[in-house]
Amino acid sequence: MLYLLLKAGLSGVIIAAVSEIARRSPGFAALVASLPLVSILGMIWLWRDTREPERLAAHAEATFWFVLPSLPMFLVVPALIRRGLPFWPALLCGCALTVGLYLLMVWAGPRLGLKL
Repeated sequence: MLYLLLKAGLSGVIIAAVSEIARRSPGFAALVASLPLVSILGMIWLWRDTREPERLAAHAEATFWFVLPSLPMFLVVPALIRRGLPFWPALLCGCALTVGLYLLMVWAGPRLGLKL
């Protein structure tokens, strides 16, 4: 249980740090947020829990393919906000786009030979 709390606490600290850094420097916060810290921590936790090289390799590779459908959101949300759409609807549109692209990746990935 302590291990789970440690993992959750560390992940929460990263999110809180990004939001605090963004108040002072949005660009630097974006850099920190773009670092694959959560992915690295996930790989560390997975390795610690399983010590299975093939499982870790599959996880890392699938993470790469799932990052791609999330990227358009970071262009769509600011574009919608700059065109006058309020934050929440713009974020909702960006999230909906991401979900749709994730579903497309889940459907198309295996047909293209990707192990997701």
